[in-house]
Order: sequence, then C-alpha cells, then structure tokens
Amino acid sequence: MTITTRKATLGGLASLGVLALLAACAPAPTEDAGNADVESDFLPCIVSDFGGFQDKSFNQSSYEGISNAADELGVEFNQAESTSEDQYAGNVTSMVDGGCSFILNVGFALANATRDAAQANPDVQFALIDSALSNDDFSPLELDNVKPVLYDTAQAAFLAGYLAAGTTQTGTVGTFGGMQYPSVTIFMDGFADGIDYYNTEKSADVKLTGWDKAAQEGLFAGGFDDQNVGKTLSQGLIDAGADIILPVAGPLFQGTAQAIADSGKDVAIVGVDSDLFETTPEFGEMYLTSITKSMTDATEMIITDAAEGDFSSEPYVGTLENEGVGLAPLHDWESKVDPALMTEVDEIREQIISGDIVVTSDATPK
Repeated sequence: MTITTRKATLGGLASLGVLALLAACAPAPTEDAGNADVESDFLPCIVSDFGGFQDKSFNQSSYEGISNAADELGVEFNQAESTSEDQYAGNVTSMVDGGCSFILNVGFALANATRDAAQANPDVQFALIDSALSNDDFSPLELDNVKPVLYDTAQAAFLAGYLAAGTTQTGTVGTFGGMQYPSVTIFMDGFADGIDYYNTEKSADVKLTGWDKAAQEGLFAGGFDDQNVGKTLSQGLIDAGADIILPVAGPLFQGTAQAIADSGKDVAIVGVDSDLFETTPEFGEMYLTSITKSMTDATEMIITDAAEGDFSSEPYVGTLENEGVGLAPLHDWESKVDPALMTEVDEIREQIISGDIVVTSDATPK
C-alpha cells in the first residue's frame, strides 16, 4: 500500500510517455477559472484498485483526471495505491482520516468500501468508478454523498464487434474477461451483439469464442494481475482460430500481445478503457482499435464541480452521445480495413445515438 500527498504534476508518471497524450484529450481549462470559488481546505483524494496507477488502463486514466483537476484548481491531492484487495477498506479509511473532502475510488471492487465509508462519513463526498452501490442483499442503494461514474460500454463494444466481424480473415473472433463482473461482461455483451448484427446484415457466419451472451458464460482469467494467465487464454483463442481478440481484463492485454508475438500469426487486439496505441505503444501494430471510456475527462469534471460546491450524487453515465464511450482510431490498422466498413460503423454509431439501434446488456447502467 502506498499513500502519498501530491501537488498536481505530471512528473510522477511522465516517464511512461503516456500522460501528456491523455491530457491532450481533456478539454483545456480556462485560466484560473473558478479558483476563487474553491474552498481553501478542499482536498481531493484517489484510491486505486490493485491494478495500481500505472496499469495503463482505468486506474491510470482516473489518476490523470484528478491530477488535471488539482492542477486547474491549484490544490494538492492525496493518493492511496492498493496492491491487494484486502487493502481497499483500509485505504479508503486512511483517506477519510487524512482529511479528504472528496474521494475518488477506482473500480467496482471498491463498491462496498465506498458504501461503508460514505455511510459512516456523510460529510465526505465520494465518486465510484464503474459501479453503483448496493446493500448487502444486493438491492440498489443511493447515498447523497456518493456519485456513481458509469459507462454504457456495450454501445461502443457493439461498434467494435461489427468492425471485428468485418475485418477477420479466419471468421473467428475471441474474447475473455478478467472476472465476471458487470463492468466486464458489458463489453463482451456489446461485442457479441455487434458480431451478430454484422452476420445478420451481411448473411455472414463470423463466430465468437470465449463468450455466450445468452447463457452469460465464457472465458475468464479469475483476476486482473496475472499476465501468464492472459497469455495462456489468448493462446487458446488463437489456437481456436481467432485472429482478433478482445481482452476485457485490465493490463492482461499485455499477455495477449505476448501470445500473439509467440504465435507468429497476424492477430489483432481490441483494447478496452484507454486507447492502447497511446498508452502502450510498444504493441502498436497489434491494435485494431480500442473501446474507450472517457475517464480522464469525467473525473476531472466531477472533481472540479465538487470543489466549486456543485457536487451531485446523480450518476454520470458515459454514452456514445455524450462521448463518454467510443472507438479509438485504427492507427496502424487503417490501411488494412476497408473504408466502406468504417463508413458502416459510423452510420451504426449514429443509429445507436438516435435510438434506431438499441444495444442492451444485463449490465447496462440503469
């Protein structure tokens, strides 16, 4: 467990060569805008899940959001980096005890720790990435001091599934998840539906291995930290004929990249959360696209609002319409994909936004 206080700076992670690119995606703050309205004792804080702030995924994107917000506001922020699941409650408590006025907890695994801390500390404001709250009996729970930050990633994953189905040369596409959580399966559901839609529209027979949406059964690593498991699962998908793989398992996509390199085959990765071409460029030639969640922008906005007295417990839901989710550019794969297929993907995106195509998942934010 690592707990530190940071003045807003990119220096702590700049060596990754990533954060400047991520920051470029965020809207430029107006000079000193709103600073006069910020309470002098406002202290934002962040707690990671065990992936850590350098996971090249949602923890890192959320960290960049709080860093940007603190920089704009001219305040310091605290951070607690979890290295195991049993640290979640203690890390959140340490932030409360440290005087944090706003705590951003990153990941669905921190839902119970967030709930318990928020109920015990009603004067502290919280935001929770990728999950709403529930009681012990799993009934929904809303608290005035907790803002769920949710993403309808099935919408963007639908586009990725259609793109993958139109790009595969083997007729087989694969996927696997880290663990069977709603924030994981929502990607897999949308991906499966996008492939089915392509098959219907084109009278094709592209197969998806690794996930059965109807049965809600599929291939899972059992966690998000063992690269060897990610590599083994990916090798199995490659052996089954998949030439495009969607790993919904945080940093385990790096195991997928290793499996592809070892196979010597022309296999592509569809990334999740961030544009992997920018966050992990060493595997750039392998990325077909990424299903992105705009966590940096959302967290920066939510923290800035809280600092200026505009905190709201109303859930934020990222969609295609508000650009909270989307598809990354094709980058090195652009020359390999038929432009007509991308035109179709763009048209489908507009049909989802208009409601002409409705993408559903059991995990769709309500």
